[in-house]
Amino acid sequence: MNHTGLLLIDVDGPLNPYAAPPHRRPRGFETFRYTSSGGWFSGRQTRKHRGMRVWLNPAHGTALLDLAADTGLQLMWCTTWQHEANTHIGPAIGLPRLPVIEFPEEDLLSYGAGAQGWRRDGNWKWATVARYAAGRPLAWLDDDHDDPAFAAARADFDKQRLAAPTLLSHVDPRTGIQSDHLDRIRTWASALGTPARHF
Repeated sequence: MNHTGLLLIDVDGPLNPYAAPPHRRPRGFETFRYTSSGGWFSGRQTRKHRGMRVWLNPAHGTALLDLAADTGLQLMWCTTWQHEANTHIGPAIGLPRLPVIEFPEEDLLSYGAGAQGWRRDGNWKWATVARYAAGRPLAWLDDDHDDPAFAAARADFDKQRLAAPTLLSHVDPRTGIQSDHLDRIRTWASALGTPARHF
């Protein structure tokens, strides 16, 4: 059995502070545009295309790689971007290709004209993470940990993780990952011993 600890990274909220004031890009962040056709644009090109605005900070890539090297935790994507996190998000902040936790397609809802979204109860994410991590140590950066809409899914997750070291690091989607999140994970991981290093 693989006992390597996991460090799960959500994109929207932790890396992309989508809830920050819309007309004031946070310091250190760059603007990207993701279109409905799958286009990904940066720099001046973002003004020429309509789509979802994504703010990313290149310093986060280095910080996460350093954290993985210091703690021995394996970096993984845990986001509705799924494999597109490796296509768009990782390269924008200097991360290599990372393993991706895949979520069940049956938990996608269709809204017409090809638009899709995930079921609001959140069970798809909590349950999938619990199955994937099994008994391995787990640190998880996400902005939904304290959402009351996910209370039932969170309770089931907590029961399954009772015997496994778990750190849920809630990130404010107005600010994204801060140094105190990384420091807390370092402190938590230091109590786990020194597992084999992966990132």
